Amino acid sequence: MTKICFISGGDKNYYPMLLEWIHSIRRFPQSQGMDICILNAGMTPEQVESLRQACHTVKDAQWPCPLPDWKIRGREYLKACVARPHIPEYFPGYDIYFWMDSDTWVQDWSAVEMFIEGAKRHKVTLTGQVDRAYPRQVRVKWLGSWPWKIRGFYFSNAKKAFGMQMAKDLMPYHVLLAGAFALHRDAPHWTGWQALLKQALIRGKIFTAEQLSLGVLCYIKGFQREVLPAHVHWLCEFKPLWDEKRQIFVEPYLPHNPIGILHLSGVDEMRLDRSITTDFKTLDGNKVEKSYRYPHFNGEKQA
Repeated sequence: MTKICFISGGDKNYYPMLLEWIHSIRRFPQSQGMDICILNAGMTPEQVESLRQACHTVKDAQWPCPLPDWKIRGREYLKACVARPHIPEYFPGYDIYFWMDSDTWVQDWSAVEMFIEGAKRHKVTLTGQVDRAYPRQVRVKWLGSWPWKIRGFYFSNAKKAFGMQMAKDLMPYHVLLAGAFALHRDAPHWTGWQALLKQALIRGKIFTAEQLSLGVLCYIKGFQREVLPAHVHWLCEFKPLWDEKRQIFVEPYLPHNPIGILHLSGVDEMRLDRSITTDFKTLDGNKVEKSYRYPHFNGEKQA
């Protein structure tokens, strides 16, 4: 039997969303027999104890290599981000590891099944920051008729971490997202990713290092990947539609597939306060006021 583990992590500010994330997984009966593990990167002792009661294991995240204080700048929560390539070392004994950021939640279980199927093939299974509804990949400043400055995730971050040639090589590619990925324990990606992450941390920024190095791993080093459609892991900075009949979020264009995992990227205020709402268009052409936050758990009681 394949042993599967869901992993997330964060600090005290992300604790409420971690509870919602856990509940969104356990709401599905298919999750029975699958463990949930948490990386602690600055939660209170009371929060850690609460999570230990709800999860299989909680472990303290560590920096993967020595880093100077001037680079860390007190951002201990980033340990949960850069620990991702070392997940099997934190939680040994599983066949498939499925990481999801703490500001995600599962709406449709079929998305989870796709991630797991890809991981069974020993490919890193993820999504990209590319879709019909994701309109812009790079930003350009012009000097007259000449492109003077190009800004994109890979180009901007790779220059310092890996050099100008790597930045040029990565620039044409869409970004592979580290916010939700699944990978088999025996896949060769882990050690390759760890080595690239260390270089990115030492020479570049801490924030973005794991996602940047994942792009280098797949695009430049040629490690196998399974890239799923965006609707299985949706970036909420790009608004989906609301299906009033099914009471779910769906992609904004035909065929309006259900969103599998919602990722609360670009909605900082809503991450802090679940009472904040915004307007959504519906499939029927109406408008509704809703929150992106997981609706079935309010942090105190189960719905």
